[in-house]
Amino acid sequence: MEEKEQIILGSGNVHIETFSGTVPDPTEFCKETNRMAYISGGATLEYKPSYYTAKDDSGKKSKTVMTEEEVTLKTGIMTFNSQVFKQMCDTARVSEFTGKNKKTYKRVKFGGISNQRREKYVICFHYEDPVDGDLYVMIVGSNQAGFSLAFAKDKETVTDAEFKAEPMDEEGTLIDFYEESGTASQAANPKE
Repeated sequence: MEEKEQIILGSGNVHIETFSGTVPDPTEFCKETNRMAYISGGATLEYKPSYYTAKDDSGKKSKTVMTEEEVTLKTGIMTFNSQVFKQMCDTARVSEFTGKNKKTYKRVKFGGISNQRREKYVICFHYEDPVDGDLYVMIVGSNQAGFSLAFAKDKETVTDAEFKAEPMDEEGTLIDFYEESGTASQAANPKE
């Protein structure tokens, strides 16, 4: 089957759930019920390897090995609720109460190292393209960048989330990237 080339144009949606130990099928995983929030500014996936090079004193012999890899999925979160804060901050605790005015409130408390949940999440960025096919980028990790909320009179509040990937399987996989390449019958019979 011939490899297609795709122009990726536009943004997508970020979906998130607590990691259960198994990476799900992205086509089943990405649904409205686990959409984290509406995002602003798209998403950026960064892969950064680190290398070490050993060289002899004369400069005639050398050997380079990869020593570590770092993967970060960054996005701007534009819509918020208590669950989004809980997914962005490992010490966030959510409770609900009724105020003296008889209105119901959600309360989110942040901080206190002893309140860490050490949650890992499956995070999937889903880019939809009805012409060339959808793309899915999945990682397992957590937001390790903290957050800031800017309340401005003439601009929406958008906070940056930076999810650091952790190995998702026994092979040490950090990114699971899926691209739609046609229907199952086209894959079996590429001339169709």
